[in-house]
Order: sequence, then C-alpha cells, then structure tokens
Amino acid sequence: MVRTLAAAALSLALLLPLGAEAQAEKPEFVFKMASIAPDGTPWSEHLDEWKKRVAKESGGRIKLKTYWGGVLGDENVTVQETHRGAIHFFAGSVAALASSVPELSVLELPYLFRSFEEVDHILDEVILEDAKKLLWERGYVLVFWHENGWRSIGTRYGPIHGPQDVKGKKMRTQEVDTHLEMYRAYGASPVPIAATEVLSSLQTGVVDGFDNTPLFSFASSWYQGVSHYSVTRHIYQPGIMVMSRKSFETLPKELQDVILKDSLAEGHKGRKMVRALSPLLLQNFEAAGIELYRPTPEELKALADAAQPVHTWFKKAKGERAAALLSKIEKALAAHRAK
Repeated sequence: MVRTLAAAALSLALLLPLGAEAQAEKPEFVFKMASIAPDGTPWSEHLDEWKKRVAKESGGRIKLKTYWGGVLGDENVTVQETHRGAIHFFAGSVAALASSVPELSVLELPYLFRSFEEVDHILDEVILEDAKKLLWERGYVLVFWHENGWRSIGTRYGPIHGPQDVKGKKMRTQEVDTHLEMYRAYGASPVPIAATEVLSSLQTGVVDGFDNTPLFSFASSWYQGVSHYSVTRHIYQPGIMVMSRKSFETLPKELQDVILKDSLAEGHKGRKMVRALSPLLLQNFEAAGIELYRPTPEELKALADAAQPVHTWFKKAKGERAAALLSKIEKALAAHRAK
C-alpha cells in the first residue's frame, strides 16, 4: 500500500511540471508587416492599434514588427516577399497585388465607382468571397480591406480640364496596367516610377505629373513637386492588408482566428479614418501654395468617356475570370444605382 501511494505521488510530481512545461512551450510567432505608408498616417495609426489587439488576444504569442515608409522595399518588392513568406504581412494598394492576382486590378479601373457607398457595397457585399478565393489561390490571405482613396492628378504645368491636358505629357504611374492603359487612352506617356523616387523625378522634370490620393500626396511630400492639383477622382483605390498564406498556415487555428477576427469591422474602421482626413488635405494644397482645381461635371464626363475603352480592354486582356468579375461588379452597380 505504501509503495502504491509513493508511486502515485511520484507520478503526480512528474506530471505537474510536464504539464507546466508543455504550457510554457506554446510557440510564439514574430512577424514582419511592411508598407510604403509613412508613419504618422491613418494607416499606421490603425495598424498599430490592430497590432496591439492581436498581441493581446493571442496572449502575446503573436508579435508584429512594423516597417513603414517602404524601408523593406517598394510595394512590388514587398508583395513578392510576402508571397515567399520572407515578409509576413503586406499593407498597401490593391494595385500592387496585380502582378500576383491580376483579376483584382478590376478595382483600379478608371471611373468604375461614383461614391463611397458604392465602394463599400462592392467590397463588402459583392466580391468579398471572390477576392478571398483569388488571393488564397495565389498565396495570400485577405485580412481586411483598407483604403487609399480617390486618386486625382497633380501637375507641374496647369489644371486638368479634360484628356487634352494630359495628352503628350509624361505622367508617373504605378506599375499596374489599368493605370498605364488609362494614360494611353488619354494620349499621355505613362512612366512607372517607384514611390520613393517620384518627388525627385517631378523636381528634375523626368515626369510632368502624377496621380495619387490627397493623403499619399502629402504623406510622401509629392505635392512639393507640382503647382496644380486637379480633383479628377478618376480611380478609387482600395487599400488591403494581406498575410502570406505560407505564414498563415504555420499558425494554430486559434491564432488564425485572432488574425481574421472582425475583418469587416477593421476594414470599416480603417476606411473611416482615411476618409475623415481627406477633405482637410484638399484644403492643405491651397495652404501650401498649390492651386486646387475642381473640374466641372462636363469635364469629368469627358475624362470618364475617354477612359471607357480601358474597361473594354480589361475584359479582353485579363481572361475569363477577370471579365466575369467585372461583369459581376457592373451588374451590382447598375442594380445599386437603380434603387
């Protein structure tokens, strides 16, 4: 009997530290998150809050190191490094993912959307599952949508009244073919240049202008290289947070759930923060001595009409899945506008 009790006590003594050790050995994960967005922007503020929430709800097992301002490379580089799993999260423009997920460049078509309401309807209710599937197949996990906003045109030479005012001009563009095709439709010469080199290219006359959002135009100091900013709002550019699928699949299910928790709410939060700042930034152009021009409805229609062939090109050039996705968006927008 004594021997039996002693054996039981020994077994219990052995089991307790093993259990504690097993608990302590739950793996931790240190991840890199990269963006070309500068620190101090709504992007960094939102993602820093998200990072803290993830750290807390994972019990400290997920630790994120954030790299702002393109210190790990431009968007094309960070997208590819995220695919490889060398960078674990990419936060930036949907356009940058076009090299890996060309179908998503549908969202970068000129004059596709007319309002934030349309944007939210399409992103959250119409194509969310399509986007998740496309990204998963290509090695990414959609964490949540974000927002860059409406792109407009900054120039060194004058306001934009219509396509004729960019014809023959050298315009900086992202390396996404929907943007390139838009400028070609306007008769301009698109020049792809990394974001970190745009200001110097404007100042030295390598390019005559650029298009981007008011937020990024100020955060990157590009506004310093132009004399005019025309509010053409020709492309709504979604932002996006994606995770490397390779990295995501290393996580246990409970930590995957922490990453993906409340993705719609996080997207709404990020978009709200960006949208709240944009009107103030437009005022800042004038305060900085940049002439702000708002094209008339007739001028905007001329710009939209001249860009319409890009939609036709997209359906022919991007394959059946991309064409089907655009048709789905067009049908949903038509129904939404008819209400």
